[in-house]
Amino acid sequence: METVTVRRVIAAPIAEVFDWCATTTNYTRSPFVLRARLARPGAGAPYGVGAVRLHTWLIGWFREGITAYNPPHDFDYAVERSFPPARHGLGRMTFTEVAEGTLVVWTTTCQVRLPFGAAITRMLAKPVIAHVFGKILDAADTALTAHPEQAATP
Repeated sequence: METVTVRRVIAAPIAEVFDWCATTTNYTRSPFVLRARLARPGAGAPYGVGAVRLHTWLIGWFREGITAYNPPHDFDYAVERSFPPARHGLGRMTFTEVAEGTLVVWTTTCQVRLPFGAAITRMLAKPVIAHVFGKILDAADTALTAHPEQAATP
C-alpha cells in the first residue's frame, strides 16, 4: 500500500475550509472531478458519520463512506468500492489554524488491485492522486479566497 499526502495552506477561516472540503459536490470545481454527489446523508450532518459520497474522476469511480466527522478539525473516509478496483486503508483530511489561514492535510493509503498493483500504484496512481488532490485544494483556495473586487468587471 502507498500513502499519498498533500498539504496546502488556504487563507480562509478553518470552519469555511472544513465545510468546503467536506461538501463533496465542491470537488467538481476541479477539472479532474466529473461528478460528485451525496448518496446518503450522515448522522447529525449531511456529510457526517455514515454519509456516502460518490465521485467520478477522470481516473475512476469511488464510493466512499464517512467514518469520522469532527468539524472543523478532521474527517475520515473509507473507499468502499472503486473502479479500477483498489484496496483502501485510510482517507483523512485534517484542518489546523495557522497564521496564514488553514493548513489542510489530505492523506490516503491505497493500492490498485491489478497485476503488478504495487508498482502501478507507486509509479502511476500515487502521483496522479496527489495531482488530483492538489487541484481540488486549488479549487477550494480559489473559491474561499476570491475577492469581490477581483470578480467585478470595469
